[in-house]
Amino acid sequence: MPSTARALDVAPMSRLFKALGDETRLRIIALLSHGELCVCHLEDALSLSQPNISRHLSVLRSAGVVEPRRDGTWVYYRLAPQSTPERERQLATLVESFTKRGTLKRDLTRLMKVRGPQACK
Repeated sequence: MPSTARALDVAPMSRLFKALGDETRLRIIALLSHGELCVCHLEDALSLSQPNISRHLSVLRSAGVVEPRRDGTWVYYRLAPQSTPERERQLATLVESFTKRGTLKRDLTRLMKVRGPQACK
């Protein structure tokens, strides 16, 4: 590999942008920007099936965008700390822009209706 290609290691940023290249995944990130959520919260907020949500979360997890936490039978996700300052800036900029999007506001409204201490019990 030429030395300039090594100096311009774009793989981490490329993985981030590929993971963000889907409307559903962007909606998931928008919801997770408000804090850790159970998969069932995401299902209800986005009106999607558990397998569909899990598939998108898998892509985001593989790209290092989200990280899981298991609590008994429930799995919770949160935005992961990013591996580079550039990735952190890109994700932060994206999250900041979510407040201006009508679809994402509706998702958040649905989430607030279903999220509660007993929502996953």
